[in-house]
Amino acid sequence: MKEISIEINDAGQRVDRFLKKYLKNASLSFIYKSLRKKNILVNDKKAKPEDILKEKDKIKIFFSDETLTKFIGKEPDLRSGKFPRVIYEDDNIILLDKPAGILSHNDSSAYVRNMVDMMVDYLIAKGDYNPRLEKTFRPSICNRLDRNTSGILIAGKNAASLREINDLIRRNILEKYYLVLVKGEVKEDFKDRSYLVKDSKNNKVSALESGEEGKLSLTEFKVVESSKGYSLLEVKLITGRTHQIRTVLKSRGLPILGDIKYGRKDLNKEFESKYGYRNQFLHNYKIKFADADNDLAYLKGREFYSELPKKEQDILRDIFQKELWR
Repeated sequence: MKEISIEINDAGQRVDRFLKKYLKNASLSFIYKSLRKKNILVNDKKAKPEDILKEKDKIKIFFSDETLTKFIGKEPDLRSGKFPRVIYEDDNIILLDKPAGILSHNDSSAYVRNMVDMMVDYLIAKGDYNPRLEKTFRPSICNRLDRNTSGILIAGKNAASLREINDLIRRNILEKYYLVLVKGEVKEDFKDRSYLVKDSKNNKVSALESGEEGKLSLTEFKVVESSKGYSLLEVKLITGRTHQIRTVLKSRGLPILGDIKYGRKDLNKEFESKYGYRNQFLHNYKIKFADADNDLAYLKGREFYSELPKKEQDILRDIFQKELWR
């Protein structure tokens, strides 16, 4: 007998869908027959295929060890380094913890290890995605983080959810919050309204106070700590433009530490020498579903977090001489 405890990531889905993923080599007809004959029970009771699993539910499977091994197959090591770290997952969405230094998705003709491909490999290994059965759909991320930015990537596991998440982002309903360390002491919270103009040739963006050619950029900044010549800011993106946070802060004379493109070379060199730090101190640490509807209504009001990486925590502790963020 095998007993399975349902955790939060598996809650909210139908019994038959969970069992088909878990017993991936078993046919649906066999699973339905096992439910009818009470060879599979949920909370010690007979379950229907369409019943919805809740967190802490207990599933008991009364198969022999040989039968279980045949139907489960060899379970992949989902903690393997080739798979991404998962912050949250359900039938519709998956939130990934992106380290700095890895691309969100491949952007060159030659293959480069990236988060999208790692996510797809993970979903295939779990049995949640089978490319051979799909005509055109492929799970995809809905927000892109620069290579040297860390934090939460949001992805849709099916076409409908992908469309809904993109719609929430477009309507500013899915809120994104960042932590950023800048050179300069910021004394009070502020809001920025700029117009961003992109130089495609050099892949750089400039911020203007007004302009017909630029795209409107709206950003809110909250001071977390400001002393000793540096400031730790919490940033809320209202719009999501290319290099928005980095460009706006540069235009205000507040370069991000470690930012090669928009930062200060002397500061970057100092931080690399002192801390071995080669990324930009910009971390997408929180997202909030301020509202949600349709298939994602269950996410309304929920917040998800990515822990600030240890090296960044150590740098803050050294600069400000106290614990600021974990």
